Amino acid sequence: MKYIDMHCDTITRLYESKDSMYQNDLHIDITKMKKGECLLQNFAIFTYIENQDSKFTKACIDYYYKQLDGNKDYIRPVYKYEDILNNEKNGYLNALLTLEDGSVIDGELDNLKWYYDKGVRMIALTWNFVNGIGYPNFAYGKGIETDMYATNNRDGLTKFGIEYVKRCEDLGIVVDVSHLSDKGFYDVLENTTKPFVASHSSARSICRAARNLSDEMIVKLANRGGVTGLNYYSMFIDDSNKDITMIDKMVEHINHIVKVGGIDVVGLGSDFDGIDCKLEIENCGGMQKLYQALKKYYSDEEIEKIFYKNVLRVYKECFK
Repeated sequence: MKYIDMHCDTITRLYESKDSMYQNDLHIDITKMKKGECLLQNFAIFTYIENQDSKFTKACIDYYYKQLDGNKDYIRPVYKYEDILNNEKNGYLNALLTLEDGSVIDGELDNLKWYYDKGVRMIALTWNFVNGIGYPNFAYGKGIETDMYATNNRDGLTKFGIEYVKRCEDLGIVVDVSHLSDKGFYDVLENTTKPFVASHSSARSICRAARNLSDEMIVKLANRGGVTGLNYYSMFIDDSNKDITMIDKMVEHINHIVKVGGIDVVGLGSDFDGIDCKLEIENCGGMQKLYQALKKYYSDEEIEKIFYKNVLRVYKECFK
């Protein structure tokens, strides 16, 4: 069963280590993607804005394209929806460029066009820092006591952030609300018209971490036609504080999201190479283990939606 993964941090890790996309010791490389039957991998450029800036982001983007060019016999970039279909038809894996922390436009909305022209088609508005666009649920920073269970229902998008998401929609960039505060989620809902995503967020009713979505948020996202991508990190999967993510617990999240929001709202967002727990699905090469586990509950047609068709639908509607 082919799959789309809406979020990983592999490119940032590769840039820092100067390792190869083709084969490495990370969760994701081309050899593992082939084994796992990957259709498309979203590659996020994660910028830790407390000590990194847009120069770092741009250097990572250059490294991303250097790796794609060096492996063009196996994987090709995606700029528009039709590229996904054409690349698959011609036997290539698909790579989609995304950003994690949208503040790397340096306060200038016009810079969004530069990132769009470089191939960015999804932007997570925040990470865990307040960044001029909006507020996260549990914030990092000097003098801030982090509580991973505390939701922020007061601080959402700034005035600039509202302009930001509207410009993203105009360009054809998918808005990503993972990490954003609860108030920010509803601000995105109020100030956009197209589907948006939570690229790597699980179900708060199963694991109460504030990074996950509440049932009401899942319903609102479903009604908009958006998708939430199951995050594989143990802290967002299991409240028992086990440092391992088990497949049956991942399935529990999927089942709950489907029960609350319907089959069309759930996808996959591993957070591979951004998480440090043990995994029963040890890397992207093990994705068929999840497929086999889901067969107990869903038809192949339903699993296709979870594994890739829901995300494809969003991309088809949003990309320009």
